[in-house]
This record gives sequence, structure tokens and C-alpha cells, in this order.
Amino acid sequence: MRGNLDFSSWSALASTLFGLVLISLIAVGIRLIFMQTIQRRRERENRQINERLRTLIAAYKTLGGSFTGELAVDPTHLRNLRQMATVADAAEGDDAPPRPANDAEAMAPGAERRRRIRDAVEAALSDVILLGTEEQVRLAAHAANEMVAGRKVDLAKLVVSLRNFIRKALDLEPVPAGLVIPDQGPLRPSSSGGRGSGGGSGAGRSGGGGGGMDAGMGAGMGGGVGVGMGHESAKSHSAPAETPSGHEVNVGP
Repeated sequence: MRGNLDFSSWSALASTLFGLVLISLIAVGIRLIFMQTIQRRRERENRQINERLRTLIAAYKTLGGSFTGELAVDPTHLRNLRQMATVADAAEGDDAPPRPANDAEAMAPGAERRRRIRDAVEAALSDVILLGTEEQVRLAAHAANEMVAGRKVDLAKLVVSLRNFIRKALDLEPVPAGLVIPDQGPLRPSSSGGRGSGGGSGAGRSGGGGGGMDAGMGAGMGGGVGVGMGHESAKSHSAPAETPSGHEVNVGP
């Protein structure tokens, strides 16, 4: 290296310094390019991991959000309920009165709630098949096949696999081996109580409309009476009056 440096003259010194600066800039540029490439790849991997964890956490909450009640998923559809109602009607005989179209859902208590649970579980299983590990995909596919076959599905093993994977991905300590955790089932949807409030607001709106109508009618009647009185007053002022001498005098405008 020392032999390549020439300090014999100013021109040689300048060319040597220029070469050193050029080599340093090239090295720094190459290093920056590599750093940016590695940083972008790392950011993309972090986004993918975060999206995957977010989806799997949502699936875990849906599939294992309940510890009590019915923990198995009922895959019965409304068409199956209607078919069962048709078979029951045929068994009872032709003399029985026909049932309404929505009586099949009315016969099964909580059919709408079970339908919501089934739809949420199907969406969560789809997400697990898309972004889960090999074991989770196998368990989710088995659960989906059971639902297609019309059999009730137990999701406890899939929930345990999701819980262990999520804790490991977040660098959390594993669940203690001696800890007993009850089986988890699908999250039960909360009942909506907006009908009562909606009815009250509708009654309020109808009452407000009636009050406005009464006020408008009162205003119209008051205006009509005032205008009528004004016309009568104008007529009385414009009518001719008789003087004691018998000549008519117009006192109107």
C-alpha cells in the first residue's frame, strides 16, 4: 500500500488523495445499498409475521373464546332444519296444517345463534388453513371435513396448537406442564339489544311529527282567524257612514 502512494509532487499527492476518496465513496455506497436491501427485506418479513400473528390471534379468539356451554360446533344449516321439518310434517300426516316457511328455525331453539357460531368458525378455519403451521393446517382441514360431513366438531386440539405457536412467536414462556386448562370452544356471539332502543326512537320521532303537525294546524288556524278579523275590520272601516244631515261620507282610505 505504501508503494502505491506517491508523495513526490503536489500533482501526485492530489491524484493519490482523489483515488482514496473515490474508493471510499464506492465502498460506502456499496455498504449503504446492502444495508437498505437487508433492512427492506427485514421490514417485509416483520410485516408478514405481524399480519400472520394478527390473523392467527383473531382465529384463536374465535375458536377458543369460550370455556363453558356447548364447546362443539354444530354444522347444521337452515336447509337441513327445513328438511327435518318437511319430514316431520310428512310423518304427522296430510291432515296437519302446513307450517310456515320460517317454522323450521323456530322449532330449533338458538338456531340463529348456532348459525352465527358456525359462520365465524368457518372463517377462522379458512384463515388457519391459509396462514397456520403444518400441524394447524392438518387439524383445521380435519375440522372442515367434519363440518362438511355434517358432524359436530371439537376444536380443543387446534386451539392448543394455536396457543403454543402464538406464545412461542411472541417470545413468551410456555404454559406450565402441570397447569390444567379446561377445553375451549368457539366464541359465543353476543345478543344485540338494539330493537328496543330503535322502537323508542321511532316512537319519539312519530310523536315529534305529531307535535309538529298540531303546531302547524294551530298556526294555520290562528293565521286564518287573524286574517278574517282583519278583513272584517277593513270592511267596517271602509263602509260609508251617514251624517245627521243625511249625506254619506266615505271614511275609508
